[in-house]
Amino acid sequence: MYRTNTCGELRAAAKGQTVTLAGWVQKARKFGGMIFVDLRDRYGITQLVFNQEINAELCDRAAKLGREWVIQVTGVVEERSNKNPNLPTGDIEIIVSQLNVLNASETPPFTIEEETDGGDDLRMKYRYLDLRRANVRANLELRHRMAFATRSYLNDRRFMEIETPVLISSTPEGARDFVVPSRVHPGEFYALPQSPQLFKQLLMVSGFDRYFQIVKCFRDEDLRADRQPEFTQIDCEMSFVQQEDILSIFEGLTKHLFQIVKGIELPDFPRLSYADAMRLYGSDKPDTRFGMTFVEIKDLTEGKNFGVFDSAEYVGAICAPGCAAYTRKQLDELTDFVKRPQIGAKGLVYVRYEADGSLKSSVDKFYSPEDLQRWMDRAGAKPGDLLLVLCGETEKTQKQLSELRLEMGARLGLRDKNQFQCLWVVDFPLLEYDEELKRYFAKHHPFTSPKPEDIPLLDTDPGAVRANAYDLVINGSEVGGGSIRIHDSGLQKKMFQVLGFSEEQAQAQFGFLMNAFQYGAPPHGGIAFGLDRFVSIMAGLDSIRDCIAFPKNNSGKDMMIDAPSTIAQEQLDELHLSIRNV
Repeated sequence: MYRTNTCGELRAAAKGQTVTLAGWVQKARKFGGMIFVDLRDRYGITQLVFNQEINAELCDRAAKLGREWVIQVTGVVEERSNKNPNLPTGDIEIIVSQLNVLNASETPPFTIEEETDGGDDLRMKYRYLDLRRANVRANLELRHRMAFATRSYLNDRRFMEIETPVLISSTPEGARDFVVPSRVHPGEFYALPQSPQLFKQLLMVSGFDRYFQIVKCFRDEDLRADRQPEFTQIDCEMSFVQQEDILSIFEGLTKHLFQIVKGIELPDFPRLSYADAMRLYGSDKPDTRFGMTFVEIKDLTEGKNFGVFDSAEYVGAICAPGCAAYTRKQLDELTDFVKRPQIGAKGLVYVRYEADGSLKSSVDKFYSPEDLQRWMDRAGAKPGDLLLVLCGETEKTQKQLSELRLEMGARLGLRDKNQFQCLWVVDFPLLEYDEELKRYFAKHHPFTSPKPEDIPLLDTDPGAVRANAYDLVINGSEVGGGSIRIHDSGLQKKMFQVLGFSEEQAQAQFGFLMNAFQYGAPPHGGIAFGLDRFVSIMAGLDSIRDCIAFPKNNSGKDMMIDAPSTIAQEQLDELHLSIRNV
């Protein structure tokens, strides 16, 4: 056998045992007539000792070992005289009597250590080396544990794991599809699924009652830290349920994962309506680890000849606790922050509530101390606090104020990655109106059911209809989302009409689903969790890339295998495709 033990399991109790280990050389150090080698495998690191006085030939061979060489050693476990409390194996070492080099290695392009000297693109190019680093490996081990615990939890609640097709037809709603040309059907294309939505609804029509799948999905959209062109969902659907049933089971799943993986017992999750989330946080995925909720002060600012506020539709503020001592430089930094193109505010107004109770503002010329005091009272400010004010169109300004709130939360150390705040956001708008195209689009997807009491509004005021939809938000990130589905073919037809589909278009795109509904579709609903994002939150990562084994970079490129890439003309000819240079 190549090994009797792993590099992470030996302890002081094994003293005197003869063992065989195999792994990679992490580093080698020479002290006088002794060479110390750290041997690494997936399970940990064990120190090896080669002694010139015991075996000079063996020690000479050990001196030639390089980083990342694959070796096998046999030796006796001894207690270390200088123990390493930072290693689980730090109480022991192996006095080596046999050394077998299994494979030599080129010098790696970056250090295989937690604090590596490799940049992102270099590490992505040599991802198979990057995966040897303990912290990256730990993220994938965490992912495995979460997936395993999810399967166990859902299996115990009678869910069946069922695979759905990967080659499907393209749909016009949502993000862009990745398309796959068909060789045997010239000019026709499959699409890779953005989600298994239609198929899991058909499984409910088929009577499977409770379905789940840990499934790959694909979206051809712009990249950012929490997005990849291919990603993984915990996808679920249930029959004969209402919204409360789904929230209960999947709040339970979330609590279960936190308890199993992090040892954290979470309290019950609060519920927040979409309208309140936007009013208080300017975001439908609010970070509730800290306060600084919005305060509207439009009515307190009017009639003072300050045209900026008088002409604004909305004037809102946040109170930053203990920040009255901010310097002019710090306030200018915040002003520059909100003026960034990504945020788009035209300026920032501040009011300092000094420790002595006096008020100093950037708009003292227009507002008296009594006026400013009314602002501070509404915000619940105390001496030592700082009020930050933005104005403009309501929705746009709320989003700008949301970014400012998150920035202040980060500056004040209030966004602790080891603290977790979960909540459900409910009662989303069913539709959103595109002014340019002059039509409604589904905010979630076209199979989301309206709130039953809002169905009559589809004829009179579609924009006011609320969806029977819900999102799970953790620390300001949307981790999961779902809805109760439309199961009545008449209501589904009505929904397509509101979205501007002709009867022919609806039949061509979704006829198979609408036809299925005519054969006894049960009431049903579901949810999907973004596994990559969920793991990244658990691991305290800023990007989902380090919890995916082989991710794409920020440009959607796989640097290791150089994908996407061109293909041979013969393949293009087989697929009846031509490439036009633009």
